[in-house]
Amino acid sequence: MRKMLLAALSRVLQGPAAAAGRTASRVVVASRNYADFANEATFEIKTCDLHRLEEGPPTTALMTREEGLHYYKTMQTIRRMELKSDQLYKQKIIRGFCHLYDGQEACCVGLEAAIKPTDHVITAYRAHGFTYARGVPVREILAELTGRKGGCVKGKGGSMHMYTKNFYGGNGIVGAQVPLGAGIALACKYFGKNEVCLTLYGDGAANQGQIFETYNMAALWKLPCIFICENNRYGMGTSVERAAASTDYYKRGDFIPGLRVSTRWPVYCLKRLLVFTGWDRVKLQTLCVIFPLPKGPILMELQTYRYHGHSMSDPGISYRTREEIQEVRSKSDPITLLKDRMVNNNLASIEELKEIDVAVRKEIEEAAQFATTDPEPPLEELGNHIYYNEPPFEVRGPNQWIRYKSVS
Repeated sequence: MRKMLLAALSRVLQGPAAAAGRTASRVVVASRNYADFANEATFEIKTCDLHRLEEGPPTTALMTREEGLHYYKTMQTIRRMELKSDQLYKQKIIRGFCHLYDGQEACCVGLEAAIKPTDHVITAYRAHGFTYARGVPVREILAELTGRKGGCVKGKGGSMHMYTKNFYGGNGIVGAQVPLGAGIALACKYFGKNEVCLTLYGDGAANQGQIFETYNMAALWKLPCIFICENNRYGMGTSVERAAASTDYYKRGDFIPGLRVSTRWPVYCLKRLLVFTGWDRVKLQTLCVIFPLPKGPILMELQTYRYHGHSMSDPGISYRTREEIQEVRSKSDPITLLKDRMVNNNLASIEELKEIDVAVRKEIEEAAQFATTDPEPPLEELGNHIYYNEPPFEVRGPNQWIRYKSVS
């Protein structure tokens, strides 16, 4: 009995040292494995469908390990943020309209990777992913969704109206952001800035008349505008085949050159494709026989897919089957595609990506805690920020007998 007690005591005393030894061993192994990772890898890109372009993008793309880890973490953060938004909405903490972006993460991440912070982006109401990609922290996005003063627009915009520097929302009126995007591009050209505006809309908005008017002006004035149709196959609950006589959205610009790509391909492909469509196409050694000048608009169609319904009020399975959604998830998920290619090409390990997953979940939970405890904006701020840099004026509030002073 005495020997058994001494043996047990010995194991207890040796426990911390042994554990430390095992931890040190894991650190050494991890360090050695990380050092053995490849710095970059080259991948093949499928040929794009082209319209009025003699030459398409390159058929290979180079991705560095650093780029891949950044893409993975960003897409995973957006995915987890949207799933948390779904949970908060079902708990009735988020109210009103809420359009989630999970499934389409490669679009915003790939596009953002190809442009500069000084370039401009405007999109429709499915805007959470672009808001994060443009640099707004998760806590400010979730706080905006819950209507708190710590939100990116002080709790006044909600799901559809989020903004930050060089990001113009989040627009609720279907298709109305497209002429606004052309206006931003016109300002870039007018002030002689070497900048471009990405103007995004969905397949449901693609039949809007104002979009075709905008195409015409952009082509005439050769605006630095990239029109991007995010075709997720369903406008609300209507499939593209039932809504459009022609689903070749990349050809809709007529004299504007276009190309169609699938963001079911990994995100790095989209980055390279957008670089191809860049404003200085002569520098990128691409040809466009339509325009006598090297600069002008171009149209991209991104074939993608949303996992949630059109909005949180739409279960998303009355006009498509659960089997269809599951098939896309299993074969074409943008995060899984990137993960598999990184692991198979020795750019990362499963364990390293799991560590990123854990860190992302922790960040999302902390952001949700902030978004549910931060106070709501006070009623006296109702009239603030209606106009920028204008003299204060009286604003009538919910009670018509109470008036507030606006603040720029």
